[in-house]
Amino acid sequence: MLLKVNKSPNFSKKVRSLRKIRFLIIHYTGMQSERVSMDRLKNPKSKVSCHYFLKRNGTIYRMVDDNKVAWHAGKSKWKNIKNLNQHSIGIEIQNKGHFIKYQNFTKKQIISLIQLIKILKKKYKINNENILGHSDIAPLRKLDPGEKFPWDLLSSKGVSIWYPKFKLRKYNTELNSRRKIFFKNIHKIGYRFFNLSKKSNKDHKIIRNFQRRFLPNEVNGKITDKTLKISQLLALKSNLT
Repeated sequence: MLLKVNKSPNFSKKVRSLRKIRFLIIHYTGMQSERVSMDRLKNPKSKVSCHYFLKRNGTIYRMVDDNKVAWHAGKSKWKNIKNLNQHSIGIEIQNKGHFIKYQNFTKKQIISLIQLIKILKKKYKINNENILGHSDIAPLRKLDPGEKFPWDLLSSKGVSIWYPKFKLRKYNTELNSRRKIFFKNIHKIGYRFFNLSKKSNKDHKIIRNFQRRFLPNEVNGKITDKTLKISQLLALKSNLT
């Protein structure tokens, strides 16, 4: 893992206690090139930054020190924690993203990322449940890192959550009951920005982002049998940790 330094001026000046760091948030840049991404992360007018930036060749740049609050999460929530910037380290991975030309992440990027996560996880005693994507903590606004990000591989390396293998069965539940069960499950996991008892025309955004993370070959915004089963398995796992 090659680590270089390229500092950004975009961070809160007050030093935070390292004990506040409880989350790792993974993003993609959504920018045309590494140069454009780096320029934006360093531009004071952009008011965005991250702690670490990963190039396509796997090189990692430290842009903000861990004890400073970088500006990467925006309006966000996970379980009962609001404004995740205060409690997290932000990792940006170079990828053009959904609105330009969504790319596969490179093997070198993922190898470097796993190495970095292992270091940070050990240093700050971060639970796998708190290693999240931007779309987990801001599911109505964000898509990243998206369905091409290998969460299952990260889990196999001990740095993310996943679900056990299962036999699929058909759920004979009506649509409203299915919605209630699904959203109750993902609420237990940590997802927010929805009403448990009231249907919304934005529900599909949250369902899609759940699928992007846990069912990347079935991103359709529908609570399918697979989607419902996976939410149940993860909710049960969440209750046990």
